Amino acid sequence: MAITSGKSCDSPMALNVRGMNVRAGSDWASLAVHAAARVSKAPYPEATSTSTGNVKPMAEDDNAPQKRRLTPRGAITRDRLIQAAADLFYFKGVNSVTLDDVRAASGTSKSQFYRHFADKDELVHSVIELRAQQILERDRQHLERMNSFQALERWSDSIIRLNSLQDGAYGCALGALVGSRAAHDPAARNLLAEKFGEWQELIAAGLRRMQENGSLKEEADPAKLAVSVMAALQGSYLLAQMARDVEPMRLAMNMALAHVKTYTVG
Repeated sequence: MAITSGKSCDSPMALNVRGMNVRAGSDWASLAVHAAARVSKAPYPEATSTSTGNVKPMAEDDNAPQKRRLTPRGAITRDRLIQAAADLFYFKGVNSVTLDDVRAASGTSKSQFYRHFADKDELVHSVIELRAQQILERDRQHLERMNSFQALERWSDSIIRLNSLQDGAYGCALGALVGSRAAHDPAARNLLAEKFGEWQELIAAGLRRMQENGSLKEEADPAKLAVSVMAALQGSYLLAQMARDVEPMRLAMNMALAHVKTYTVG
């Protein structure tokens, strides 16, 4: 599959974070199983927002303190904090970023931060929402109407092309959050599982459409094939990051799609 240069995987906004060490990792095996289980129970709703900067507030439980209604200026400040944190987490790693770093990068004060977030965990949850929104909106362009193996190849090519811009240096902006949060932040792990489930379901839905039009064999299991493709994608992001080269990603995705192709008709 031909690969050309393009934008970065998750298109992080440029901030003054160049030169920071990259930190990434994933606990993908357990997350994929959890996400697959969630997908099998019920379909995930489509995201309705088209903005990459305006993130809806997290749902609060009955015991959580109620936030004040955001003014337009307050919403801008909150979005600025989330975007600054997202970029810092992507380049430097969640555990290496302090709240002082986020405030400095966003140009906000301590009182402004605590007006919108109770702590770092709550900020991380909002970053997960933002990154998932960005990625799902990007991939829906390829996957929502996918009904052929060639369309699946075009989606894979687009992912590799985007990651090639930085020679695979920073990995997946959503997957990188798994290793740093899944083990000790159950709320983050559940949210990540939900978002990966939505992403994975886009692939599975396309494979089901292929079954419906006769281009994928009836004995194929779209949900399981989607898990294999997503696992190859996340693993290849990590290998490309370590190698600073997208070739491992290309090889892994080609092999995952070759497995899918064994179930195609004609």
